[in-house]
Amino acid sequence: MAARPRPASDEAREALRDAMARLATGDQAALEEIYRATRVKLFGICLRILGDRKEAEDALQDVYVNLWQRADRYDPTRASPIAWLAAFARNRAIDRLRTGKVRGGAVPVEEAAPLADETPLADMLMVDAEQAAQIHKCLGALDARTQGHIRAAFFDGQTYAQLAEAADVPLGTMKSWIRRGLQRLRACLEASEAA
Repeated sequence: MAARPRPASDEAREALRDAMARLATGDQAALEEIYRATRVKLFGICLRILGDRKEAEDALQDVYVNLWQRADRYDPTRASPIAWLAAFARNRAIDRLRTGKVRGGAVPVEEAAPLADETPLADMLMVDAEQAAQIHKCLGALDARTQGHIRAAFFDGQTYAQLAEAADVPLGTMKSWIRRGLQRLRACLEASEAA
């Protein structure tokens, strides 16, 4: 009986664990991998606590600088990499709150520590990022007109009627253009998954 393939989330979690181990030995490339895999989640934690984009960006920078210096403190037997990094980011953000210099919008310090983190796990963000990159690659293979209409409809939230009016074509024509574009997009995505 053939072994079932591991879910992508398991692979992503293992890749993050491996990068943390390599970072502890001074591997700079590992820090870049960790940053790409975790920046969205950790920024979200900092932003929820600090309530200010600039402050959250500064806190996030502190997280990765401190991570570079303290990666050897991570113990994989005690916590998953993302749980440890989330706690690390939360602590950096709380440290910034305690300085008293954070502008309005921040939560009170006593509410920051137990603040719920509802963002997806970093491993799922890695999978999502890979899928998004493939979607954008396949979108880029479409002709400019079709690409523009699909982006406007699905990323900008424009209706088919709005797109038809802007392009000065009948609604049925716009629907046909987008339907054919989506069929080509699906074929591209299926081909890349099979590769």
